Amino acid sequence: MRRMTWAAAILLVFSLVLSACGKKDAESVVKELDKVVSNMESYQGTGTMKLHTGQQELTYNVEVSYQKPHYYRIKLTNAEKDITQIVLRNDDGVFVLTPRLNKVFRFQSDWPQNQGQVYLYQTLIQSILTDNSRQFAVDDKSYVFDVMANYNNGTLARQKIWLNKSDYKPVQVQVSDANASVMVQVDFTSFEFGPSFDKTTFETEANMKSSPSSGGTSDQPTIADPDQTDVNGSANGTSEDSKDAVTPDKSTDSKDDSKADGKTDDKATKDDDKNAAAEDEEDADDTAANPQADAATDLQIMVPTNLPEGVVMKDSMDIVFGGLPGVVSRYTGTYDFSLIQTQPKDMAATYSGGTFLDLGFTIGELTGGDDQKTLTWIVDGTELRLTSSTLPETEMIRIAQSVQVDSTK
Repeated sequence: MRRMTWAAAILLVFSLVLSACGKKDAESVVKELDKVVSNMESYQGTGTMKLHTGQQELTYNVEVSYQKPHYYRIKLTNAEKDITQIVLRNDDGVFVLTPRLNKVFRFQSDWPQNQGQVYLYQTLIQSILTDNSRQFAVDDKSYVFDVMANYNNGTLARQKIWLNKSDYKPVQVQVSDANASVMVQVDFTSFEFGPSFDKTTFETEANMKSSPSSGGTSDQPTIADPDQTDVNGSANGTSEDSKDAVTPDKSTDSKDDSKADGKTDDKATKDDDKNAAAEDEEDADDTAANPQADAATDLQIMVPTNLPEGVVMKDSMDIVFGGLPGVVSRYTGTYDFSLIQTQPKDMAATYSGGTFLDLGFTIGELTGGDDQKTLTWIVDGTELRLTSSTLPETEMIRIAQSVQVDSTK
């Protein structure tokens, strides 16, 4: 009897040892993740990204390609409207492509080192490695990490990352705000380590050729050289269009800015965010008489659905901006800002001297100084320009992320 008891005890201890050997704790998993990233030569992943930053959920198809040491290709496609933007990093810089508009922006940036993105494997693993207060759990098929969200967005506080137990491939990511509400969710449908890429995968012109422009032309964009750009960072040849812009805000790139400034200095008020109210009315009258402005009614009007507390829309009017019909909406209250939207035609590439900002669903360009900043981005074929002298950068990002089609129009 005593022998049987000892035998049972030995078997129990042995089974416990085997069970313990089969489990990994957070520290061992973190060490292996560090090795995976250090030895990684390339990867390719696909999935879907859902954004809950506005009143309506937005879904994007995501394709991510990476080749050591610094080649990236990210393709974001609006699942509903089949509109695509591509972010590239290659030896020539960082590029944001909108093939449908034949439009290319080039940035001098060390992205993504200076700001990560939720669908990049390096960003996810780095957030795990650097958060010493990380939380760790295990489910049937995945290791789950709950860590701080280190993104260029003040609303995103934490993120949960699911990694496959067998190979540490990403399965799902959920990024939440301070109230634990999920704002961004990425579900990976496929992920492969070590793929080989064709040399054209990360080339700008090859990616532009892969999708026809909205005009159906075969013209390819010309990448503008920084030395050939004007003080506003626009490629030469665009200034003639800018001359025709009718704007109620100092934020535009019109060559008439000096005139507008002269009028504005005496007429601007705090409520108008240093804009000339009297000149606005005059410009609005001129625009109404301009047949080009009538074409703005073809725009799919977009509005912010997440305004800062104490901010309301002041007015909205049709304008001509950069030779194109558009709409400008002004907001006032706790902060004052204007939002201009147009539908740009096919155009040559432009070099951007601004700051590269990740908006989640696209890349924005932040220009200006301490007195006034402008955030420019393209969504669903519409170019938007958010300008303010009072909005903090985090609020500009929050507003941009919430802009959606006005359901009341």
